[in-house]
Amino acid sequence: MKNIPGQVNPAGIPALVLAYLGDAVYELYVRRYLVSCGYTKVDSLHKKAVAFVNAATQARVLHAISDDLSEEEAAVVRRGRNAKSGSVPKNMSVSDYRHGTAFETLIGYLFFCGREDRINEIFGTACEIVFSSAEGDNNH
Repeated sequence: MKNIPGQVNPAGIPALVLAYLGDAVYELYVRRYLVSCGYTKVDSLHKKAVAFVNAATQARVLHAISDDLSEEEAAVVRRGRNAKSGSVPKNMSVSDYRHGTAFETLIGYLFFCGREDRINEIFGTACEIVFSSAEGDNNH
């Protein structure tokens, strides 16, 4: 595992702190991707980003990759899923919220470990899921 120089071992960082970091990292991946696709209107960028960053989509991505997680990654996911974060937003299920938090915890952990290659793999799965949902919504 490659740690960022001068930083603590990510295994010792609380799950919700990793989720906090993962939320920002994943949002940056989404924004970079959408801008690289040529979207230039902020309203459109925001609407497209929401399809990626909502807890339900993050839960679907986590389920899609669950069989491919290493033991280390699976342990991080469990930490994130079981973290007690207070109240669940009214517009989502407890299950989606916990799995979304677990997903963000994994992304934060991988980023902290310098595993952007793995984040890119996971992001590829997220793109497949978002675009397959969009095609279904548009009846393509």
